[in-house]
Amino acid sequence: MPAQGNPLIDDGLVDFLLYAVLDAESLCQLEAYQQHSKETFDLYIDSVRRFARQDLWPTYKPMDENPPVFRDGRIHTHPGLPALFEQMVDLGVLSATRSESVGGQQMPMLVHTLASAYLMAANLGAYGFIGLTHGAAHLIEAFGDDELKTQFMERMYAGEWTGTMALTEPHAGSSLADITTTATPTDHDYYLIKGSKIFISGADHGITDNVINLTLARIEGAPEGTKGISLFAVPKLREEGGRLVSNDVTVAGLIHKIGWKGLPSLALEFGDEGDCRGWLVGEPNQGLRYMFQMMNQARIMVGVNAAATASAAYHESRLYALDRKQGRKLGTRDSEPVPIIEHADVRRMLLRQKAIVEGSLALLATVAKYADVADHGTTEQERERAQLLLDLLTPVAKTFPAERGFEANALAIQIHGGYGYTSEYLPEAFMRDQKLNSLHEGTSGIQSMDLLGRKVMSKGGAPLRALAEELTSAIGRARESGCDRDLCDALERAVETVGATTMQLGQRGMSGDTDGMLGHSWDYLDMFATLVIGWQWLLMDAAAHTSSISETRRRGIEAAARYWIQTEIPRISILANLCLSNERSYIDAEADWF
Repeated sequence: MPAQGNPLIDDGLVDFLLYAVLDAESLCQLEAYQQHSKETFDLYIDSVRRFARQDLWPTYKPMDENPPVFRDGRIHTHPGLPALFEQMVDLGVLSATRSESVGGQQMPMLVHTLASAYLMAANLGAYGFIGLTHGAAHLIEAFGDDELKTQFMERMYAGEWTGTMALTEPHAGSSLADITTTATPTDHDYYLIKGSKIFISGADHGITDNVINLTLARIEGAPEGTKGISLFAVPKLREEGGRLVSNDVTVAGLIHKIGWKGLPSLALEFGDEGDCRGWLVGEPNQGLRYMFQMMNQARIMVGVNAAATASAAYHESRLYALDRKQGRKLGTRDSEPVPIIEHADVRRMLLRQKAIVEGSLALLATVAKYADVADHGTTEQERERAQLLLDLLTPVAKTFPAERGFEANALAIQIHGGYGYTSEYLPEAFMRDQKLNSLHEGTSGIQSMDLLGRKVMSKGGAPLRALAEELTSAIGRARESGCDRDLCDALERAVETVGATTMQLGQRGMSGDTDGMLGHSWDYLDMFATLVIGWQWLLMDAAAHTSSISETRRRGIEAAARYWIQTEIPRISILANLCLSNERSYIDAEADWF
């Protein structure tokens, strides 16, 4: 059965990251956050974590076992969802980071990200309605006119209506240049929308009265490809004469997923009756640029989902290992069975989970702080530098927790042994949930090409230079704090290797050798992410040497830092050689070889 007292996320880790590693209180010096303090941060996080554990967590297994159904043309979700959604709205999580002018608390992204991790760990499907609605409302806030803000955004931030983003089409997948949904101008203030979308999460549910689909479509006569895509707000129901009526948005089917059972994924049809109305958001033909604002935020949210799911599984397996008695210590006979945590291989698996989970949360918290500074930093130079780092690290912050989180979830099953394979215990459900995170908001392969093909090479390599400065500073901080010199030296060498490898790959790209540059982009992302997580662990190790934390926590941090840097950082040289090797087995493979 599920372990009793699963904390989902380690409270001590959250406090340590906020105040010892990232100095969240320094954000209160920025004009946008001057009304906040450590007290308001702690109050917000405490209220969210309490709700997550006491109210949200008990609903996870029932929702996983009773997924939504498609009946009578409508989606019917778990009956407990409306109350949970309302409670999360009342907590303020839907608009926490938005300004007070739109009903928000203007909470730093750093604080909100770590608070949200508790909700995702407790029941990520239920939280998904919050995340999607926030993202859609934020798009209207950023690019919509005042009428759209009044008509849609205000109700979404208030939790009266929910939102989605409707990008994907059945034939196009991630290739947004190939979308065929059309928008026909009318003599009124709306367009007529016609087309099909698929994998649209939360587009029908019964939780609130209405759903606003932020939809990509092509206005008649628009340029081909991505340059001709516009963004529209397409409500499921529209207002006429003070009441809601059908807007010709039809649920065509329910997608049956292996995980995320609480959040329905749907196929939609727009305009079967020729009367689906959509309102243009912003300027024509700018839809993809607008949508990428939400997609980049959503990628970070997916990373937090992944880290949170891996964290819940880690703590589930940790508690199980402390309680489950089986076998005896090596070298002893005729003694009582011992908890399996006494076996070295179980501790190996737990330490690897810890390194992945806590390294992921540290990276996501770091990226969230860059987002705060990018939006509200004191100087333009400070804001631009933070934006460079945010853009560079977003593909890693999305992909590493998803890919390595899946590995961590598999280790949780392994620790449970045969019980982990059963639905009576939670690790198998967590692993099903986790897999979707490597697909959401762009597959891992797409993220790797984005990182190497766009991010590290942008603006003459400025993002990579900024990251190198951050890493050099962290290594200096670690040396001054008394961290093991071997760990500092190992990370220093890794920085040099990644930098040199990136330069050589960039030169190939500039010479026109696209395959030579991008052929091993997945290996490049693996190498880059391994370095970035090593950076995070060295930062945590340095902070552990100088902050007033318990001896037990300090030793746990030191062990995980040593484990990651000594067992994973050496892989960087191997991956660098592979990226530069011109190994072309799959690049040159032909379709009929498979």
